[in-house]
Amino acid sequence: MERQLDAYCAHLRNERQVSPHTLEAYRRDLNKVLAYCEKQHVSSWKALDIQALRSLIARLHQQGQSSRSLSRLLSAVRGLYHYLNREGLCDHDPANGLSPPKGERRLPKTLDTDRALQLLDGAVEDDFLAHRDQAILELFYSSGLRLSELTGLNLDQLDLADGLVQVLGKGSKTRVLPVGRKAREALELWLPLRLLTNPVDDAVFVSQQGRRLGPRAIQLRVKAAGARELGQNLHPHMLRHSFASHLLESSQDLRAVQELLGHADIKTTQIYTHLDFQHLATVYDSAHPRAKRIKGGDL
Repeated sequence: MERQLDAYCAHLRNERQVSPHTLEAYRRDLNKVLAYCEKQHVSSWKALDIQALRSLIARLHQQGQSSRSLSRLLSAVRGLYHYLNREGLCDHDPANGLSPPKGERRLPKTLDTDRALQLLDGAVEDDFLAHRDQAILELFYSSGLRLSELTGLNLDQLDLADGLVQVLGKGSKTRVLPVGRKAREALELWLPLRLLTNPVDDAVFVSQQGRRLGPRAIQLRVKAAGARELGQNLHPHMLRHSFASHLLESSQDLRAVQELLGHADIKTTQIYTHLDFQHLATVYDSAHPRAKRIKGGDL
């Protein structure tokens, strides 16, 4: 088995011309399979079957191997058996149909409520950039927008009188979201300054030259605000996660929060299609730290 493995590695190095780093990674993964075969008295690559390989994957997972590492190992096994089949040394692939165990999903980083308010409640200088950036931060946290949704936002999607914003999300799906009182106030201060640039289109957020702000520019402004106000790294998605986390902590209404976020998972969508906007607005008003509804319909 080791001789055939050596031949495969030579094939990778000489014919496929893979990098030394890639070759070393493949050899290391395949050596694990080889060592397992020797312990289990599997005498040839032809004798290794899917059950044995599945047992190895399970054992490595129990030992702490990540899903990503196991996926790479299976990829290496598939490459080896593609070579063995091509050379007429084997007629099957034990990795065919095998998938690594699903890895644990990392919890998204969020700001706690106090840190979010620290970010947003500081003094705002009376100038173009300060008012624009404050409106950006408030809208991200107020409504849970994705970066692409805020970047693409146009004036006709804002209804400040009713405190609503309509966004075009993933899959070209439109949803209507509440805009909190603080975010609305920030936008009302920003929009007159926007006009002074003679904007080239209807973008809500523009540069001093009147051009729509791109994703990278917005990321940099959010990062700068995080460093200045919090002394930490901050990105738009963290504000979106904070929006969701704080609403969920207060309302305990997972369905409404997922609807507000516009998650695209079909199972989630099927569960929440019966929710109407009035219900979502009620959850928002009662739970979001910066969106308490004022009598008379003022948001």
